[in-house]
Amino acid sequence: MVNEEPNQQERDGTPSQTSARGENPSLLAHPSVSIHASVSAHPSSSVHPSSLALPSGLAHPSSSGPEDLSVIKVSKRRWAVVLVFSCYSMCNAFQWIQYGSINNIFMNFYGVSAFAIDWLSMCYMLTYIPLLLPVAWLLEKFGLRTIALTGSALNCLGAWVKLGSLKPHLFPVTVLGQVICSVAQVFILGMPSRIASVWFGANEVSTACSVAVFGNQLGIAIGFLVPPVLVPNIKDQDKLAYHISIMFYIIAGVATLLFILVIIVFKEKPKHAPSRAQSLSYALASPDASYLSSIVRLFKNLNFVLLIITYGLNAGAFYALSTLLNRMVILHYPGEEVNAGRIGLTIVIAGMLGAMISGVWLDRTKTYKETTLVVYIMTLVGMVVYTLTLNLGHLWVVFITAGAMGFFMTGYLPLGFEFAVELTYPESEGMSSGLLNMSAQVFGIIFTVSQGQIIDNYGTRPGNIFLCAFLTLGAVLTAFIRADLRRQKANKEAPENKPPEEDESKTSKAPTGVLEEHL
Repeated sequence: MVNEEPNQQERDGTPSQTSARGENPSLLAHPSVSIHASVSAHPSSSVHPSSLALPSGLAHPSSSGPEDLSVIKVSKRRWAVVLVFSCYSMCNAFQWIQYGSINNIFMNFYGVSAFAIDWLSMCYMLTYIPLLLPVAWLLEKFGLRTIALTGSALNCLGAWVKLGSLKPHLFPVTVLGQVICSVAQVFILGMPSRIASVWFGANEVSTACSVAVFGNQLGIAIGFLVPPVLVPNIKDQDKLAYHISIMFYIIAGVATLLFILVIIVFKEKPKHAPSRAQSLSYALASPDASYLSSIVRLFKNLNFVLLIITYGLNAGAFYALSTLLNRMVILHYPGEEVNAGRIGLTIVIAGMLGAMISGVWLDRTKTYKETTLVVYIMTLVGMVVYTLTLNLGHLWVVFITAGAMGFFMTGYLPLGFEFAVELTYPESEGMSSGLLNMSAQVFGIIFTVSQGQIIDNYGTRPGNIFLCAFLTLGAVLTAFIRADLRRQKANKEAPENKPPEEDESKTSKAPTGVLEEHL
C-alpha cells in the first residue's frame, strides 16, 4: 500500500486543495474502479468523490477548489468549444489535400514529378510519427487550451508562408509552408476524444467526438471541391500563379480568423465534471504518474493493440485513396479534374454522414464492438465494388460506388476514437487517439507509396486490390477485439441521467449511495 498526496493537480494542470493522507484497505476491493499499477491505492482513487463526510484519514476532494468533483453537470460553452475546434481542424485538413486534388496542375506549375506532389500530402503523415509522443506529453502537461492555441497558430503561419511560393522556382517555400501545417495537425488529430470526454456528458460523448472529427472530414471535402474550381488547368504561368494566389489568400485569411476565435472561445475545461466517468478520471489522476508507464500499459492491452492495427489499416487506406484519387480518375477519364474533385467530395460527404449517424447510434446503444465490425466489413465491400467499377467508363457509376465506400470508410474514423477511449479508460484520451493516428500515418505512407508505384506500373485495379487485401485483414482482426467497455462500466456504477446545463441555482451531486453502503 502506498500513501500519496491527493490530487494536487488535475490532468490538465488545474490545482486543487490538498487534503489529509490516509488509507482504508476495505476500499481497495471495491469493484467500481480498476486501479492501474501507476495509480496509488489511495481511497480517493477508489471511489467517486462525493459530498459525503468521510471518516478521518480518508481524502476528500475540496469543493472550494476550481473543480468540484462532487457535482456532475455540463457546460453551456461545450458546443462552442467543439465547433471552433472542428473549424480549425477543417482548415488544416483542407491544406493537406489542396495539392493532391489538383496534382497535375501543381506538377506543371512547379515543374516537379507526381511523386514530389504526393509528398506534400505524405509529409503530414511523416511529421506526425516522431512528434506524437512529445505533443501527447504537452497535452497532459499544459492542457487543451495550450495545445489548441499552438495548433491553430501553426496552421495560420503555414498558410501565410505558402503565399511566398507563387513562382515556379519557389517549390521549396511551399514545401516549408506545408511542413509547418503538418506540424500543426499533430496538435489537432489527437484532440477529438479528449474534448468530448472533458466537456460532454456520458450520453453525448460519441456525438461530440463525431462533430470534432466532422470538421477534419469537411476540410478534406472542401479540399477536393474548391481547388479544381479556383485553379483551372491553364498553360499561362502568370495567370496560373494568380489563381493559386487567390486560393492561398483565402485559406490564410480563414486560418487567421479561426486563430482569433480559438483565443476568445477555447477554455481549458468546464467548471464541473460533465460525467461520472470524467469525475473518476480526475480523481484517479496523479501528478506523479509515469508517462512512460501509461504507454506501457496501453501496449499491454491486447484489445487496444488490435484496434491500433485495424484503425491504421482503414485510415491508411483512406489517406492513400485521397492522395491518389486525382491520378486514378484522370487515368480513366482524361480532363476530368473537376469531377475527380467532386468524387473526392462525395466520398468525404458520405463519410461525414456516416460518422454522425455512427456517433448518435453509439450514444444510444453503446454497441461499440458490433458497430465497428459491421462498418469495417461494409468498408471492405464498398472498396471491392469501387475497384470493379472505376474503369467502366461511366462517371456516374464511380460517384455512386465511391460515395457508398466513403460512407463506411470515413464514417469509421470517429468510431475508432471512441472505441479506443472505452478500451483504455482511464488512460489519457490524447494518448490513445494519438497512437491510433500514428498507426494511420504509418500505414498511410506505406499504402500511398506502394499503391502509387503499383498504379504507375500495373494500373489502378491492382493498386486498389492491394488495399482490399489489407482491409480484409483489418476486418478479421476487428472480430477478435473484445468489447471491454471500461468507461461505460464506470458510468454504470451509478446510472446517470442527462446532466443539467450549468446553472448556479441547479446542481447535480455525484451519487454517494455506494460509498455510504461500503463505509
